[in-house]
Amino acid sequence: MIVAGIGSKRGVSVEEVIAAFDAALARAELGRDDVSLVATPAVKGGEAGISEAAALLGLPLVLVPQSQLEAASSRAKTHSERVVALLRVPSAAETAALAAAGAHGRLLGPRLALGPVTCALARREGVV
Repeated sequence: MIVAGIGSKRGVSVEEVIAAFDAALARAELGRDDVSLVATPAVKGGEAGISEAAALLGLPLVLVPQSQLEAASSRAKTHSERVVALLRVPSAAETAALAAAGAHGRLLGPRLALGPVTCALARREGVV
């Protein structure tokens, strides 16, 4: 199972979210069909661009609670001072992807930043 974690600045468009999503997939040599769900911090639940992108892609959107983001923090690869100040985690996209992928999830690489959107891909491993 592949999870796409999304982080963003306020007011991002659906086009910006999908562009970052597609760029992250291209870097990982994956296609849209490889992704099982989109995850974002619960505080981003009101971002229409993120929810509309998930709907357009036909993927469920998981809103990850703060406690789960924090629990996944030690597995993040990148560190944004801005995100730490806002969310108390090193990367919104990476921690959302990792939390949604579960305790056995691992990042496929560092998050990709494209304009105001970040996208990280995590794979759930060790589950039969």
